[in-house]
Amino acid sequence: MLKQLKQALFQVLESSQKKIDFKNINYLPRWAILCFDSFILIISLFFTKIIVSKIKNAAFFNLGFSKEEFLIVIINVLFFILFRTYAGLIRHSTFIDAAKFFLATIATLLSALGLYYGYLFLIGDELFSIPQLFIYSIVSFCGLFLFRILVKQVFEVYQRYNDEEARLNVLIYGTGENAIAIASALKSEKPSRYKILGFIDKDGKNRSKEILGLPIIHLKRNTAVLLRIYNAQALIIADSTLTKEESIKIVDSCLEFNYKVFRAPLISDIEKNTTLSNQIQKIQIEDILEREPIKLDNKLVAKEIFNKCILVTGGAGSIGSEIVRQVASYKPSKLLIFDQAESPLYEIQQEIKHDFPELNFEAVIGDVRKVDVLEDVFKKNCPQVVYHAAAYKHVPLMEKHPSEAIFANIMGSKNVADLSYKFKAEKFVMVSTDKAVNPSNVMGASKRIAEIYVQALQVKAMADPKNKTNFVTTRFGNVLGSNGSVVPLFKRQIEEGGPLTITHPDIIRYFMTIPEACQLVLEAGAMGNGGEIFIFDMGEAVKIIDLAKKIIRLAGFVPYKDIDIKVVGLRPGEKLYEELLSDKSTTLPTYNSKIMIAKVENCSYTEINKDVHELFVLAKEDNKNEIVKKMKEIVPEFLSMNSDFEIFDKKIV
Repeated sequence: MLKQLKQALFQVLESSQKKIDFKNINYLPRWAILCFDSFILIISLFFTKIIVSKIKNAAFFNLGFSKEEFLIVIINVLFFILFRTYAGLIRHSTFIDAAKFFLATIATLLSALGLYYGYLFLIGDELFSIPQLFIYSIVSFCGLFLFRILVKQVFEVYQRYNDEEARLNVLIYGTGENAIAIASALKSEKPSRYKILGFIDKDGKNRSKEILGLPIIHLKRNTAVLLRIYNAQALIIADSTLTKEESIKIVDSCLEFNYKVFRAPLISDIEKNTTLSNQIQKIQIEDILEREPIKLDNKLVAKEIFNKCILVTGGAGSIGSEIVRQVASYKPSKLLIFDQAESPLYEIQQEIKHDFPELNFEAVIGDVRKVDVLEDVFKKNCPQVVYHAAAYKHVPLMEKHPSEAIFANIMGSKNVADLSYKFKAEKFVMVSTDKAVNPSNVMGASKRIAEIYVQALQVKAMADPKNKTNFVTTRFGNVLGSNGSVVPLFKRQIEEGGPLTITHPDIIRYFMTIPEACQLVLEAGAMGNGGEIFIFDMGEAVKIIDLAKKIIRLAGFVPYKDIDIKVVGLRPGEKLYEELLSDKSTTLPTYNSKIMIAKVENCSYTEINKDVHELFVLAKEDNKNEIVKKMKEIVPEFLSMNSDFEIFDKKIV
């Protein structure tokens, strides 16, 4: 006990060297808290003398304290030091602090009684009054406890007043357990970022009731109207039962009147060591994509990937890197990440190393156009499943450089597909695009030619009794957030103060998220038996001008007022709308209602192989006109739009 007392006393003395910064008091040093507590003991002793004098009905004139009374205070302080009552922050006092004071008070009382009876036994006289000792114990404990409650309340009022202007007035959508838990956590957070005004109940079952002392508002009107009535600045959606359509309707209603909308996490998903406010996220454009998210057969994908060697070309790109992440989660025996871009490849390598420390993987720098480099990878590793995501995809750039589109999109695809066939990979899955359907630009036509070659190779492979490779193609629309896509461009333009640029007011596109696109690739690869082109039911097409307005509102601005939208005209090769099927194609259903198989005519392998080799020769000569003429010959439906190559459309019969 003496050893513990010495250590505690040393800590107090050490803290006494620290000065109090009254301009910025975040916490008081230990010696200061001990001094405050000691002062409260003296005040308690003073009040004890008043109480005793009133009980005895005696006059109270002596303001001084006897040595015996000071001895009690000293004993009390020593037990404060022993029980470390000074160690906690006063503004965060809890029941544990009250328990410490109670123990210190009881220990002081027992010690004083021991001294009293010891003195009485040895000297034969009373050291101090027993009733006064009991009254002092009660008064001092109450004083210390009430002091901490007072400080805690004053600090909370001060903090609330200090943060009043910075806090955002919000309504919480939902009255379920998740909404209540989120609200309770937000109310207790310090410093507070949100001032909760009430809860919105869509069913109206809890009218005239309260939650956490806040009103429950029945959703009779538009959500935005309720926000205006209650003078709220934002809405936090915490109702886990909302459907996609209901969420979109709520968000659109709020954005139309420039109210902020946030999405609260499920309590079970809240990250540890992170403040809840930081996990209340702004609604993203992905959240209001007008269709239900795809549900995939993870067991089928796991069977396809688990304990197999997987190669992902273009593995550092926006699509390829997400395929890499998802493949890694299925525990392949080895994962090969192949890309020519050094810095992005290094980044995905570090990410996989951190997130999947036990995974056997290798990042390989190489170009799909260089067949010798690719062949070395296949020879050393013999990948069982190949996901081919390497491609050039920017329409205007490929319109200016058609030879590069030939080398990357056609030659690259041919090299990877041929080597998959040669080294007997189980599955080759190519990532294609809706721009390959009735192409209006060089990029789309190059991807369509790659599709034709892969399908023809499948026909050839089926005639080979030794063949083990199935060739599958996936085709989908625009991907939100991918490199070069419209959403990152809009966000960057907003950061720069605008304007947002769109090519045409009537242009429409289909959209999906990067994770969904990559899930589609994985499941298509798993369900494909060879020769299929899988397409995805992407829901309703989105007008790009409407998308621009929503993104502006999500950023907290008013379209055309804070951020302008400017029409700059269609780019070379760009069309107003994209298609997932050509006029001659039909579809077959799969077990997943969101995934269909496009039925297209197969081409002779000998014929397409001859055509692509002729294209390679033209590409090496870099004769743009001849390249495009040959592409239009291979793909008759390739009709250029807003391009110098339109003149060749009439010459193709």
